[in-house]
Amino acid sequence: MSDIIRRDPRAEWIARNRLHPLHAAMQPAQHSWMGPNGVIRKNPHGMGFVGPNGIKRIDRSGAQQGGAVKRSATVEVQLPLHQVPAPAFYICVVPDMVGGRLSSHDRDLLGLAHQLAGTAGAVLAVVFGEHKESAFETAGVDRLLVLEGEEFSGYAPEQRVQGLRAVDNQFNPRHWLLPDSRSGGGELGRRFAAALGERPATRVWQVKDQECIGRAGAGLQDLARPVARLILAAAECAEPVSETRHEALPVELSTSVARSLSRIEDLGAVAVDPAAIPMAEAEFIFSGGNGVKDWALFHETAAALGATEGASRVAVDDGFMARDRQVGASGTWVTARVYVAVGISGAIQHLQGIGACDKVVAINLDPGCDMIKRADLSVIGESAEILRALIAAVEAYRNDAKRDAA
Repeated sequence: MSDIIRRDPRAEWIARNRLHPLHAAMQPAQHSWMGPNGVIRKNPHGMGFVGPNGIKRIDRSGAQQGGAVKRSATVEVQLPLHQVPAPAFYICVVPDMVGGRLSSHDRDLLGLAHQLAGTAGAVLAVVFGEHKESAFETAGVDRLLVLEGEEFSGYAPEQRVQGLRAVDNQFNPRHWLLPDSRSGGGELGRRFAAALGERPATRVWQVKDQECIGRAGAGLQDLARPVARLILAAAECAEPVSETRHEALPVELSTSVARSLSRIEDLGAVAVDPAAIPMAEAEFIFSGGNGVKDWALFHETAAALGATEGASRVAVDDGFMARDRQVGASGTWVTARVYVAVGISGAIQHLQGIGACDKVVAINLDPGCDMIKRADLSVIGESAEILRALIAAVEAYRNDAKRDAA
């Protein structure tokens, strides 16, 4: 038998032909890539494919380009359990918990905490008030401390600092980690640093070789300093925990928290016109594209949801939306917590513009479009019918809430 390796001209031709149904199977899968801050990211969504125009796509549905969706038996993968029975020290993390849930920024922070904890330390998450999160175990929380009470609700930074000081006295953590964000973590971290007399490391995007590397000079320079006890970290500061399961054991304070004489009165949330919110700062965006035929119904739905309106380039070019409402690489890059795309197929420029959004909901007739593959939740159907049902559901929910309040 000859050991000569022979070429397969047909396989080589398929590998070059991006339109061939078997082209995707000939391509090596992209399992990791480098993020904008230099952090290596992993692809948790399986295999990818190269589209007809040669652009690498992430196949979130499990289907390959030009082929049928592969139906396979559902296999539940049990992640290995990471346990720290007797921690040598603690790394305390105070997540923002916007909306009562962990954000992507919070998960990056927990990943950084595990880098600092190693195998001997434990990650202690400190959460204020009630929350809706059910995935602390897979996010990397070894110990969970929930500080409940009316004094911690709303905008109460002074009282929260008192709570963190009580945690510091009891657990004496080696490091404190807070998100350097506009959602409260940046302010709380600086107030807490002043109370402890610590000099915090701010805008940290990497911790390496016992040094914190943070942004300085309006983001144009990097400032390195020894690892501080209190770190205010930026988004993508580390790889989120994804390969282990953690105990998230509840712990409590052994002493009561001192009451702070608040100099700030929380008057509650101020009603803001969603249309007046800049696209780059909007948390909830309701965006329309070429598939929207009834724009009056689209505006009515956005108003019922209290969402900021956005649009694809096609909708803007056709005159249905203003130019400052355009989302995408050629418009505005958005970082919304929820992005709803109605009738948007998902051009590469648009997908680039919503890359930092936490949750994407797609409403479309085409189950094979790129926006459906990008979305965390997809609704296949006529947009007008879905929008009417959505308005009815919102009205029913509000009526039930009024009856419960009465």
